[in-house]
Amino acid sequence: MNNDLPDIFARMLAGGTIRIDDPEISKMWDVVNHTLKLSPELNTSTDTEKIRKLLSEITGCEIDKSTTIFIPFYTNFGRHIRIGKNVFINHACTFLDLGGITIEDDVQIGPKVNIITENHPVDPSQRKMLNLKSVLVKRNAWIGAAATILPGVTVGENAIVAAGAVVHRDVAANTIVGGIPARTIKVFD
Repeated sequence: MNNDLPDIFARMLAGGTIRIDDPEISKMWDVVNHTLKLSPELNTSTDTEKIRKLLSEITGCEIDKSTTIFIPFYTNFGRHIRIGKNVFINHACTFLDLGGITIEDDVQIGPKVNIITENHPVDPSQRKMLNLKSVLVKRNAWIGAAATILPGVTVGENAIVAAGAVVHRDVAANTIVGGIPARTIKVFD
């Protein structure tokens, strides 16, 4: 973790370990509590415009009108999610975004997809700490139903992650991966 960065949010996005006793940890919890307050309204919304508005408030960035998110949608933080244009996110997805999630333009995300940027150290004495790594889903990728993208992964442009896959390594552009752990199934042009 780069302790030279100005605040906890910049350090979180830089990746690495955040200690539970970090002097700015309360700032993180303030954002978590704000997101928790907005989540019930988000997940009972009955129109896509209201969903975009509430998710824009949670993320702190406007969700483009070309993007559609179906509810329920779950996030523990929200502030570190960036969603491009013409993105489709299906029902019951979970984005744990403390480490940063970027979804580029034209991405399709199936139902029950999990995108996780957070982990914990193996050492039991440090287990309460957060180990953060960002996730990037590049333009025109397709993440199949119930797939899980783990911390630090980049899903390449036009790539496809098969339903139910658990992705722990980067996925090359124009590649289909599947399985647990995900392996290359096919490369296409």
